[in-house]
Amino acid sequence: MPAERLTVFVVEDDASVRDSLALMLGLSGYAAALFPDAEGFLCAWRPDWAGCVVADLRLPGLSGTELQAELRAKGSRLPFIIITAHGDVPTARAAFRAEAVDFLEKPFDHGQLRAAIENAFSREKQRLRRAAESRRLATLTAREREVLEQAAQGLHAKEIAAKLGISPRTVEVHKTRIMEKLGARNVAELVRFALAAAPREGE
Repeated sequence: MPAERLTVFVVEDDASVRDSLALMLGLSGYAAALFPDAEGFLCAWRPDWAGCVVADLRLPGLSGTELQAELRAKGSRLPFIIITAHGDVPTARAAFRAEAVDFLEKPFDHGQLRAAIENAFSREKQRLRRAAESRRLATLTAREREVLEQAAQGLHAKEIAAKLGISPRTVEVHKTRIMEKLGARNVAELVRFALAAAPREGE
């Protein structure tokens, strides 16, 4: 399953509900993959899968929230939408604490589900963009990272050169290479990359 296409992974043991969701998703233009239980999904799961999971709360074997926990333990950040005919406040709170995008009680309106999927896909696109930026940042040399950090602070080539003990011409060469490697078109984009490269508090 291509990683570049976002997919809705449906984990639902009721065949009629599964078929109904598959029809709705297909008519709405979504790519979908269907699983009758959490174990089947986990056996098929690959780290490069992208999209979101729509999982029933009550499943044979692992529940929807237990599947969510299993995937988190494996390092997956796939957004989750929990659906259930047996919703209650504590269960919903537990799902949201585990970062579920939404918690929908059956019977739900297909418009609600589409809205939840779009929300999940928005989160997923941001995650994929950050991952791509991290891969590009990893291609920079230590010196290029230093130049990037200084340029992002608004320093000009002569100022960066003085700070790093290199010539302004060398700074310009580094900046050109940095722009090429990161696919940045201007200084504003360099600043965004520099912020992404900066260590976050607590890390």
